[in-house]
Amino acid sequence: MLDTQDRSVFSPEHEQFRDSVRKMFARELEPNIQTWEAAGKVSKDFWLKCGEGGLLCPTVPPAYGGLGLDFGYNAVIDEEIGYSGCSAGITLQSDIVADYLVAYGSEEQKLKWLPRMVSGETITAIAMTEPGAGSDLQGIRTTAKRDGNHYVINGSKTYITNGQNADLIIVVAKTQPELGAKGTSLILVESDREGFERGRNLDKIGQHSADTSELFFKDVRVPMTNCLGEENMGFIYLMSQLPQERLSIAIAGQASAQRAFDETVVFVKDRKVFGKTVFDFQNTKFVLADLKTSLQVGWAHIDHCLARHLKGKLTAAEGSAAKLWHTELQWDVVDACLQLHGGAGYMNEYAIARLWRDARVQRIYGGTSEIMKEVISRTI
Repeated sequence: MLDTQDRSVFSPEHEQFRDSVRKMFARELEPNIQTWEAAGKVSKDFWLKCGEGGLLCPTVPPAYGGLGLDFGYNAVIDEEIGYSGCSAGITLQSDIVADYLVAYGSEEQKLKWLPRMVSGETITAIAMTEPGAGSDLQGIRTTAKRDGNHYVINGSKTYITNGQNADLIIVVAKTQPELGAKGTSLILVESDREGFERGRNLDKIGQHSADTSELFFKDVRVPMTNCLGEENMGFIYLMSQLPQERLSIAIAGQASAQRAFDETVVFVKDRKVFGKTVFDFQNTKFVLADLKTSLQVGWAHIDHCLARHLKGKLTAAEGSAAKLWHTELQWDVVDACLQLHGGAGYMNEYAIARLWRDARVQRIYGGTSEIMKEVISRTI
């Protein structure tokens, strides 16, 4: 269990909410992780349970079925799901997609989709990455061309979180390719549209319970009213939302690192070698001391970034720095902790194995560590 005492960034109300999240996860998430890992996706029933418990899109205004809370409540969920070691894609819906709808959606779009996202009846995805365009969103080739009062969408996407489960996808497409990044728009595509196809559920190194898919669009027609916000403003919208997305990843990474550490402390104090516990060796104590120090610094930085974000002051560079530092820390911690498990760490029956596998992609999605350094360096 995460120790959240004396963290000034959270109010008593946040901690009461955390208690309800923990109870719900203990009941509905923890017993099912292995089942979801084997299935390659989280059950839709879990999404509905999250909706019932108020764990989806808590920042959505009450007018659209939400609780109208601050991002601190999202952070609570991010921490608890990161600590659980589950890769369910509910945070993508709450921390990323919901804010696009709230910030840029028409009244009709908000009334239609947000209540269903809050309840878990609608599962969402955002389709940015393409086979030839990852962190470089300017290289997107998927097009949405006007045809009367419709867009006709052609292209493909890959590595899309929630791709198998999604009922609604925000598709990043070029509406005026000749304008480059300035010709990018965000288009809402319902999964039952003719010409839309899901590819395979991709076989990943880790995060097996997160369905990650290829998506294909062949002459998919959607009304122009499905454009999210203004046409050709997509790239600006994407850049505006990245600080929160990257903070969300950083928070989950920090919590996962803490879980790896906590699991390891229990293991080394129980495991005996040469007549004494692994913990009794000086090397083990020194490694854990270094990790504990880094985690202490990490939590202070998370709270600093979260406090700035709650005030609307977190910059793109700061969000990128948070993602860079905390995902790199996550990898350092889980790798060191797996080593302290010895051969047991390589066995899937131990939680550290899943934490290690799942950590690797954290330095890639949401912008690679190298891209984070590029973004940060522009402000120097």
